Amino acid sequence: MRRDLAKHSAARFASLAIAFMAATRPIEPVIRFCAVISRYEAARDWALRRIESHWGPIGLRGKPTPFVAGGFYDATMGDGLIKQLVAIKDVSDPAGLADWKCETNQWELDYAQSSAHDEARPLNLDPGYITQAKLVLATTKDRDHRLYLRHGMFAEVTLNYVGKKWIHHRWTYPDYRTPEVAEFTQSCRDQVRQHLIATGGFRNV
Repeated sequence: MRRDLAKHSAARFASLAIAFMAATRPIEPVIRFCAVISRYEAARDWALRRIESHWGPIGLRGKPTPFVAGGFYDATMGDGLIKQLVAIKDVSDPAGLADWKCETNQWELDYAQSSAHDEARPLNLDPGYITQAKLVLATTKDRDHRLYLRHGMFAEVTLNYVGKKWIHHRWTYPDYRTPEVAEFTQSCRDQVRQHLIATGGFRNV
């Protein structure tokens, strides 16, 4: 009798544990953005049109700024590079990050093949997303601080929102440590918070 009771109690506990562990919570939507980098204004304009035609209207455009990467891209993209951050107006599901990077890689190739520029990579597109707490970038390069997604793509938390300000990490690229990026990211954070307030879509941790 006691043995049967013990088995029943153990089975019930296991059932409850599985039910608890299997429970998931809604994922908050994010603001999808893309860094558009090129020395050519025509290439950047082409990219913005492609982004809007596939991802939807652009809701926020950062100020175009010089992109300095210590000469890393000079051989493939040339010098005098300009970078602009743009964010999509509507919120997105963060699960699409790897797919977004696959898309932008194809767009880069499309432009390189259709343009008459001498550079091997006249256009560089880096997608990511912004939440209430972080800025995440997609990348094809694996490092100790990056997590694998799928399709050969990794995710990196580049910035975090802590103490009412955006902070960077030892791995954060210099061009993401600027006041201009912090201002852009804050605007995106405000946008996603407004959406969550309006829809009551906050995740209960």
